[in-house]
Amino acid sequence: MNWEIIRLTDRPELMERAAGWFHEKWGVPLEAYLESMEECLAGKSPVPQWYLALEGSRIIGGMGVIENDFHDRKDLRPNVCAVYTEEDRRCRGVAGELLDFVCTDMKEKGIPVLYLLTDHTSFYERYGWEFFCMAQGDGEAEPSRMYIHQVAGRQEEYQ
Repeated sequence: MNWEIIRLTDRPELMERAAGWFHEKWGVPLEAYLESMEECLAGKSPVPQWYLALEGSRIIGGMGVIENDFHDRKDLRPNVCAVYTEEDRRCRGVAGELLDFVCTDMKEKGIPVLYLLTDHTSFYERYGWEFFCMAQGDGEAEPSRMYIHQVAGRQEEYQ
């Protein structure tokens, strides 16, 4: 299987397809994805950013980086969000390659520390993420796990 990881900023013509794909996977309103992706493409700030794994023209995985992934810890930012790999492409390294790409890309944009809210245990540790704390997701009954990823090198606080 051959896939490539791309930044939405490198393939802006995929914006509507990507927004629809994320909407289908997560149920977040399509307009919210379109608005965030338009802000990404405007390029005024390093956040938000959106990334896709493409196999030919098929989107097989994706994730974004946004200020806050709908939780109460507004101080823990920015957040990797909407991490998803198509079911028939799981356990093949797609998510890991996406995570590595995103962390490196964000470091190059001056953001060496990222956070991620999830209910998964042990998956993200394989890719250098560390459990940080529990955080309360908006509208969730139970708190979820907050992970942190710090890329080695000069640490600058994200403003």
